[in-house]
Amino acid sequence: MTALAATDLPGLPVHPAAHRPGLGDPDWAAMTRILVVRPDNVGDVLMTVPALRALRAAAPGARIELLASPAGAATAPLIGEIDDVVVASVSWQRLPGGAAPGQDRGDPDGELVAELAARGYDAAVVLTSFSQSPWPAAAICRRAGIPVRVGTSKEFGGDALTHWVPAPPDGGHQVVRALEVLGAVGVPARGTDLAVRVPDGADPQAPAGRYVVVAPGASCPSRRWPPERFAAVGRGLAELGWTVVVTGTAKEAELVERAAADVPGAHRLVGALDLAGLAALVAGADAVVVNNSGGAHLADAVGTPVVELFAGTEEVGQYAPRTAPATVLTRPTSCTPCRQLTCPFGQECLDVPPAEVVDAVARCAPRT
Repeated sequence: MTALAATDLPGLPVHPAAHRPGLGDPDWAAMTRILVVRPDNVGDVLMTVPALRALRAAAPGARIELLASPAGAATAPLIGEIDDVVVASVSWQRLPGGAAPGQDRGDPDGELVAELAARGYDAAVVLTSFSQSPWPAAAICRRAGIPVRVGTSKEFGGDALTHWVPAPPDGGHQVVRALEVLGAVGVPARGTDLAVRVPDGADPQAPAGRYVVVAPGASCPSRRWPPERFAAVGRGLAELGWTVVVTGTAKEAELVERAAADVPGAHRLVGALDLAGLAALVAGADAVVVNNSGGAHLADAVGTPVVELFAGTEEVGQYAPRTAPATVLTRPTSCTPCRQLTCPFGQECLDVPPAEVVDAVARCAPRT
């Protein structure tokens, strides 16, 4: 019996290289300008650092630019491989109802297309999590005239991607996923660590002596351990001799106040730091206590031990710290991973007692 090839099965999506003669891998070394698309949050961009490092080695003469959200763009000063940033609130990343008045009329990404076209990119690399589609970004890049467009997906999306990479396993870590996409188009990995630089002159506003950073915020309520439990951790750490620094954005002022309640000598930093300053603060800390958020990846990237309260919104194996010493605390539940913005139950996945967190900090950052 003759075996069937994928191209013999009507309607079955296959890698374009399998049916476009002579396509092959892009000539990265000959490129002068490359766009990497990752319009997500801070942590998502930080997890692209190994992929950016690999791309820089493969295309040493190219400018590497990042298409990022306003939040993700703040990472650029920390990442030496990035030469410039295109900042955009893209339509395919907005939640329903999240557009500004009139923003969804006509062509919501038309200005972005024009800007990308004017920059004259040789290639675009679209990086996504397993649950995101590359096709909207790829279509934007095609409209902008970018000739090489790389991405990965399980579903078919026409010819918006010139190099459609077979999807890596869903459960893989986001760092590995990005590297596997590039590896499939001739870009070998150059390590998996999240090393970033703390910019010169970054002001951490750190207290004197040894301290632990507590960051009670997260991008959505379902990922936030109760602030009162963070406060209990802070009191336990203070009893062990640490100064506790509780930090958050201006919008998290109430959260920070609740997480610092009755913590002896607590330093409150609310909206006081840009990302460079926060990186400097975290780099000087003995440890960081944080939710599943950008703070966990920032600590991982600067090598500071991290104790992470990981909600069941996602799978630990896809996002857990891999470079710095880390303890990930969570509880298995039948609804994990839920990917909900707000927990409809009692956040059983975060039913972690404060004493367990204090013990984890003491183990990963001993005082002696």
